[in-house]
Amino acid sequence: MKTISLEGEKRQAAGKKAAKLVRKENLVPCVMYGGAENVSFKVKYNDLLKIVFTNEFLKVNVNVDGKSVDALVKDIDFHPVTDKILHVDFQELVPGKIVKTEIPVKLTGRAVGVATGGVLELNLRKLAVKATPEQLVEFIELDVTPLELGKSIKVKDLKTELTVLTPGGNPIARVIVPRAMRSAATKAAGEEEGEAEEADE
Repeated sequence: MKTISLEGEKRQAAGKKAAKLVRKENLVPCVMYGGAENVSFKVKYNDLLKIVFTNEFLKVNVNVDGKSVDALVKDIDFHPVTDKILHVDFQELVPGKIVKTEIPVKLTGRAVGVATGGVLELNLRKLAVKATPEQLVEFIELDVTPLELGKSIKVKDLKTELTVLTPGGNPIARVIVPRAMRSAATKAAGEEEGEAEEADE
């Protein structure tokens, strides 16, 4: 699993006023929880960009004043107008301790339904799971090769050692019938019905 390092500095003061002062320095106030104690710290704004604006599921090695721990990004506050990062919550990864998070789905293979004219659709880009830090993976792989036209693979069909929290009935991926194909099928059915009526007459 990919890990990115992040350097931080402990914050001495808390509260909205203190957070505003931090942001004026082009720093972002952060909190680390889940370990022995909660830690308030600040990091450089630009250092967060590669962690926040990515589709990858990352582990972050956070170093605050010489103390380093592995963590996950748990929550991010953005400015409602500018989308600027205002605050980030991290959850410390404690060996053996369960965490809840979302892991991306990676599709592999070529669905047989696509070969017959269907379109592969990814319905769930991430799945909610609970796991220990040792069980975490960069993505959950799903082979769509046997997926036929008009069929779907649901969460309950997934084979993984992780405990998945997303409801089992939700489709992860499916092969949909394109509108043009549906129209052609409807037209053909109508013509067959007309021919049958003429034969009866």
